[in-house]
Amino acid sequence: MQDQLHTVIPHASKLKSFLVVHQIEQQVHQCQRYIDDLDKDDRAKEFNIKMEKNNETEKIIKKLGSLGELTVVKSDMDLNTETGVRREAQVESQEQSNINNMTINIERKIKINIGNISDMICLMDGRLIIVGVGDKVNLLTPDGKLLKKLPIPSKAWSVTQINQDTIALTYPTEIAIKIFNMENETVTKVITLDKDCWGLSSSDDSLVVGLSDDEIRIIDLDGNTLKSIQVKCKSDLKYLVYCNDRVIYSDYFGEAVYCVDQSGQQIWQYKQDLSGPRGLCTDTNGNIIVADYNSHRIIVISKDGKESKVLLSDGLECPRCICLKHCESSGFICDVVGKKPDKVQFLI
Repeated sequence: MQDQLHTVIPHASKLKSFLVVHQIEQQVHQCQRYIDDLDKDDRAKEFNIKMEKNNETEKIIKKLGSLGELTVVKSDMDLNTETGVRREAQVESQEQSNINNMTINIERKIKINIGNISDMICLMDGRLIIVGVGDKVNLLTPDGKLLKKLPIPSKAWSVTQINQDTIALTYPTEIAIKIFNMENETVTKVITLDKDCWGLSSSDDSLVVGLSDDEIRIIDLDGNTLKSIQVKCKSDLKYLVYCNDRVIYSDYFGEAVYCVDQSGQQIWQYKQDLSGPRGLCTDTNGNIIVADYNSHRIIVISKDGKESKVLLSDGLECPRCICLKHCESSGFICDVVGKKPDKVQFLI
């Protein structure tokens, strides 16, 4: 990454240099998340192997004199590395972020008996978490088949994944966030708050939570406040995402989507043709995909808030939530107030 940066900066325009730096930041973030999860994997463990000699074996070796010769052959390996940044790669990057090239096709519809759905996410391993209003938290296969209901208290609203084995959920009626270990299937921590908590997102070792209708708070995993962002919203902050040091949230009654930085400064707002925006997510380029409930549409908004496009308007009834699989161009939409989630294929 350093070689790429040093290669492109002296010879490229400011725009291309910015795009390269942005790409590198995304790569570094993905690598950091991977490294953070290694401590829970055997690949990051250190093993010491000890062998105790057997007297009978030594007697046999003395009789044989030798077990043979050990030869080590060393040869070079071609890694096919490429350190330069090609101009064509910059053009491809700009094309990929162009929302005009984005489309959605519904592959199939899956009926599930969960009732009203408040939130859902795709886990890192491809499985799906669905939170039902007043229902248990449901774990589904990557194909949308119910695996089991997790042994975690009901009445959760929003869910986010912290790492490979850990998720967090908001409980508005309890004014608390509960951290749940997927492997041990136990609640490991309860963070109590001072306001109704709704939408939830995560970043590194912190949580971003929507409190009532006027505050977005960034806290660490112990509940300590890192930042408090004051916002204006006509609805409770039920749906939000944290991306690139920005918070994007939907305002159902205000019929708008807002983007603010960590100081609370509004970067952009989008109000064109929205009618009850609810669930939202971001793609790999930072564009925002919105489930517009009352217009029965899926809309994408460019990451700078200046452009938009209707991705899907047929075959949906009151879409409520949407999520993408990690590093893939597919995901899930739930519609008809959560009674029928549709698996969709995103072509970006």
